[in-house]
Amino acid sequence: MTEHTKTDGLPGMDGLPQVLEKARPRNERMNSEKIECNACPVLCQISDGRSGACDRYANHGGTLVRVDPVLLLRRTLSGSEPQLVSFAGREAAAQPAPQGGVAGGLPAAAPSPAPAWSGDLLLADEVFVTGVGSSTTYPDYKPAPFIVSSKAAGVDMVTVVTEGIFSYCSLKVKIDTDRFLGAEQANVRCKGEVVGHVTTAEYGSQMLSLGGVHHLTGGSKKEGRVTVEMMQALGNKQAVEFTIDGGSQILIQAGRAPIVNGVEEKRMRVGCGSATVGIFAKQLFGKLDEVVVVDDHITGVLTEHQAGRCLDMPPSGIKMRGRKSTPGRYFQVANPGVGWGGTDIADPLSIIETWDASVAWPGLRLLMTSTTGEHASWYVLDEALNPVEQEMPPEVRRIVERIGENCEPSLSTVLFLGGAGGSLRAGVTENPVLLTRAIKDALVNVTCGGAPAYIWPGGGITVMADVMRMPDNSFGTVPTPAIVAPIEFSMKLDDYRALGGHMDHVRTLEQALHRGAWHNEGAPTALAWTALPAANPWPLARPPLLG
Repeated sequence: MTEHTKTDGLPGMDGLPQVLEKARPRNERMNSEKIECNACPVLCQISDGRSGACDRYANHGGTLVRVDPVLLLRRTLSGSEPQLVSFAGREAAAQPAPQGGVAGGLPAAAPSPAPAWSGDLLLADEVFVTGVGSSTTYPDYKPAPFIVSSKAAGVDMVTVVTEGIFSYCSLKVKIDTDRFLGAEQANVRCKGEVVGHVTTAEYGSQMLSLGGVHHLTGGSKKEGRVTVEMMQALGNKQAVEFTIDGGSQILIQAGRAPIVNGVEEKRMRVGCGSATVGIFAKQLFGKLDEVVVVDDHITGVLTEHQAGRCLDMPPSGIKMRGRKSTPGRYFQVANPGVGWGGTDIADPLSIIETWDASVAWPGLRLLMTSTTGEHASWYVLDEALNPVEQEMPPEVRRIVERIGENCEPSLSTVLFLGGAGGSLRAGVTENPVLLTRAIKDALVNVTCGGAPAYIWPGGGITVMADVMRMPDNSFGTVPTPAIVAPIEFSMKLDDYRALGGHMDHVRTLEQALHRGAWHNEGAPTALAWTALPAANPWPLARPPLLG
């Protein structure tokens, strides 16, 4: 094998050999039937008919080929199933894209030729080349696989498309639940290996930080392997099971309800105890004498609360446990747990210390509810001022049900967070800092698989994207270990020229579709079309790009 008979084989490039024959291996000790892949630093030596360790590249008759198709977004494509099309200077029929891409170690067969292709898919305002399946820039002296010019709203645009190899990356997971998952900073484990930690709780949600460079490369080989497999699965919208030290067992899948200790979560709380009191005070007024909304953060007491005062509700004489914050708001009434309102209690009366006999009265009507309405009980004080549970009146039950109605469905949200400020920028420009500055100046729109990406302030290019808005199976791995994720940089053509872009490698959309990535130009290129998700803006239409 010669120096360039790999992912940068470049058939058709000046001064470089064609990549269509079995070639002498660069490593003389390597079996002559193998070829070396340089898509990542592992440099797999792949036998004919087999794929590399990442299952993304294969040796097909002595030619290194990409197994997965390049994914293209079509704004008005009908149907949700990807359609596979193959172009190598010839037309082909649209067929459903295969699940996976390797059969017996070989790439999936290309679709059979079809009658003349109409070319209507080349409308620039309809097609966007994503980084999914596009290949990488490694070794990073070479331009990105696709640098595609097009017109959008009459403006000359260019999109630089690649798959980044991310060692510095993590997943930020938002779990909508009041249940106690684990103490802040507690280790999160997958298959027994530490893969992350519990971070700060947010309003109605528990947050986890998973992955990251220290788990990928800073621990044992098993820790790195389990971490990268976990990240790939979660990023690709698959379910993964975790245990939290000193806390819960949890099953997480992006876009699905979390399952905590075997129980599927249903509702995200409408608010803390104080907020719930305030929201529904007027509706509850006149139907009862006291309301306690149990919450592990702020437990609300209606008659003491400002809402109760505004309604001129008389004091009930209730004496609560915990630490009083402001009138009607109590901290630390119980420990965090999986019971009422995210506390560890099963009996709500346990958080009531006593009743002031000079204020409370027999027959006083008390509602106790959780912040989601999933737990609710109705009590009436007897002659000894002891609360006695009774059947809840229908008019009160309707308001508890309304509390539940105002709770959004409990979901798990997975955000990919990656540092793209390193070497992949060389695939865009020979002066990488200019790309970073252009992004911060809002001259470049960054997307991940066509999905909108948030760029963190500060140095570098730190991107964050919701995996639910990215195409299915957007993430791959390499055994370094690291995550492979799509990234695209879209900008005006004049801005690309100004930041020192690889102008010699800019090609029209039609050329890209017919000839594939310049890394394997002339070899068969499989393309898969999929529809733009309804929630996503068109990547080439976001201001200020076209402003």
